[in-house]
Amino acid sequence: MITGVKIKELVLYNDERGFFCELIRKTDSFFKNGFGQLSYSVVFQGVAKAWHLHRKQTEWMCVVSGDIKLVLYDMRENSETRKHTMEILMGSTLGLKVVRVPHGIAHGYKVINGPMSIVYISDKEYDPSDELRLPHDDPRIGYNWAAIPPIK
Repeated sequence: MITGVKIKELVLYNDERGFFCELIRKTDSFFKNGFGQLSYSVVFQGVAKAWHLHRKQTEWMCVVSGDIKLVLYDMRENSETRKHTMEILMGSTLGLKVVRVPHGIAHGYKVINGPMSIVYISDKEYDPSDELRLPHDDPRIGYNWAAIPPIK
């Protein structure tokens, strides 16, 4: 685990009509930063989106359909898990969860079962000056996105 990253396993309430699932409550212990923005994205099978991080913003993400491998890399100067990598499989067939990504953690994902729909919640409104983008093959991270196979 990378310090500050938290995962909330989600519970589905099923019946003959479908299901209901609570993603985040303001009383959740890992959602104490508050609310800034809610965003939604659809990404196609096989696409890798990496890397980006924020200087100040914390994000919570939930894949609501499809599946991804989420990869986190700790770039915080004073972190006990600096330069550690963490991989999380998540999605509609791999397990519904919400992942908290603190500022200073580079993150990216590859869609392994798509198309994939993802919801992002952040504690601040989007500010382009807060976001840092890194190339997918950044040598400091050294992650091989091509090695992630799709789900068959």
